[in-house]
Amino acid sequence: MSEGAEEAETDLMMCCAACGTAEVDDIKLKDCDACKLIRYCSEDCQRNHRQQHEQKCKKRAAELRDEILFKQPENSCYGDCPICCLPLPVDGRMKNMVQTCCSTVICAGCCYANELHKGTNARRCPFCRHPVPTTKAEAEANTMKRIEVNDPAAIRQMGVDYCKKMKFDTAFQYLTKAVELGDTVAHYHLSLMHKNGEVDEKDEKKRVYHAEEAAIGGHPEARYELGRIEMKIGMERMDRAIKHWMIGANLGDEQSVTALKGCYKHGFVIKEDFAAALRAYQAVVDEAKSPEREAAAESRKS
Repeated sequence: MSEGAEEAETDLMMCCAACGTAEVDDIKLKDCDACKLIRYCSEDCQRNHRQQHEQKCKKRAAELRDEILFKQPENSCYGDCPICCLPLPVDGRMKNMVQTCCSTVICAGCCYANELHKGTNARRCPFCRHPVPTTKAEAEANTMKRIEVNDPAAIRQMGVDYCKKMKFDTAFQYLTKAVELGDTVAHYHLSLMHKNGEVDEKDEKKRVYHAEEAAIGGHPEARYELGRIEMKIGMERMDRAIKHWMIGANLGDEQSVTALKGCYKHGFVIKEDFAAALRAYQAVVDEAKSPEREAAAESRKS
């Protein structure tokens, strides 16, 4: 951008885009919520200027959204096991355990190590040391206690359970509440509900919105789903699909790696980029390994 253009843009931000009123003394200008490119002195000015500004606003708002959407998260939304401090596995075959007493997710290795202890510790939560529920009713009572204090993980889990019971209206209420409390995984489940038409009818716009929010929060499976959505729109969106799968591979999502493999075979991804994605994926998988987790996996086979 030239120096003259920068000065013109700065001057524009100092005045109302509709009436030209400058920001002085008691006059405070408010940014356009969507694009942040221009400012207004009142809601009336914003309404009057909407038709003139709408096209440019939508374009810039989409650019800002993409900047957020395609930023690589530092790690997955699942985080680390609070006991061993290793990343929780993204691979669904390595089962993590949700403790109903505190809604804490513990990796299979730490749960298995806790079970090997003799005495009272073997019958307590590995994290908070609350007695492990011995009946389904006790587990449900623990969950309800967490829900009463607005624990988003417990609320989301209740929503998922109601989905499994095919009680979609109740599931939707719980998942929506979890989303309001900032739960990333709940966004993903709401996306699936809209995809499957389990909330009134299929809503593609809401499906994409919740999938994007989950992806921004570091949900690996959401990245894979967004890539599929982009690819179904048309080949002109293939570059966006590949970006999603690259991010998914960097988060340890195996489905994203499989999708990139197909893209590589058909010439949509160059060798260097595919190799980098494979290395990143393997690094995440290796980081989540431990002798205790391997022992837990072996114990389930026997």
